[in-house]
Amino acid sequence: MGRISDAFQRLDLEGSKGFIPFVTAGDPDLGTTLELIIQLDKAGATIIELGVPFSDPMADGPVIQRASERALKHNFGVGEVLKLVSTAREKTDIPIVLFTYFNPLLQFGLDRLARTAKQVGVDGVLVTDLTPEEGEDFAAELRANDLDMIFLVAPTSTDERLRLVSQRATGFIYAISRAGVTGARSNVSEEAEKLVTRIRRFSDLPVAVGFGISNPQQVAEVQRYADAVVVGSAIVAEIERVSGTANVAEQVGLFASNLLGESRIGHGR
Repeated sequence: MGRISDAFQRLDLEGSKGFIPFVTAGDPDLGTTLELIIQLDKAGATIIELGVPFSDPMADGPVIQRASERALKHNFGVGEVLKLVSTAREKTDIPIVLFTYFNPLLQFGLDRLARTAKQVGVDGVLVTDLTPEEGEDFAAELRANDLDMIFLVAPTSTDERLRLVSQRATGFIYAISRAGVTGARSNVSEEAEKLVTRIRRFSDLPVAVGFGISNPQQVAEVQRYADAVVVGSAIVAEIERVSGTANVAEQVGLFASNLLGESRIGHGR
């Protein structure tokens, strides 16, 4: 098994649930991103979603769009993100998933991406705008390099789509809590729990729920029915808020730890 499967197996043995924070690589800079990975690991993260900045992040709300804009000002690409993962591997073995759009990967080269990702220690890839119908060739490249292919599903996904994703996904399935773009919300959609129940009719893979989760109460609510909770915009907003101050990564790590509350979901890896 890979690091992602191992992580969820440990959680299962502990009777715990996972915590998956998202950060945009290069926001505010690559050095800080490295520190963020380390601090989020210490804070109790199970997996890190590492966003590859993109000029047209159509699935993302304004918070993550601004993070991509800030990161792109540093003029780096997929290659530098992979080097960042390689450096992180000297300090942590936490599973890392590249969260990206398809265009940057096409420009880098899909076979090259898969081979290099394995070499540097990436564990999986989630491509927001690549459907399972269109992604089989890329999924095959990832499988050949022992990398997980993670797909998004939404409350609007048909049973046929859920069945197809279940056949082709590995690692875990990312369930979007509601339709629309990323962004913190005051409540989590009731559709999220229904979606998790539907997914489990077709797949034994762990299910992570994200989009709109921004406080400890929402984290606790999602952990009741999902295997892991994904927090993106709330963490990216905290990075934006504290950027330019001292110990950015430590402050964000404390913020993430506070999201977990007393339960410390995913702690003790």
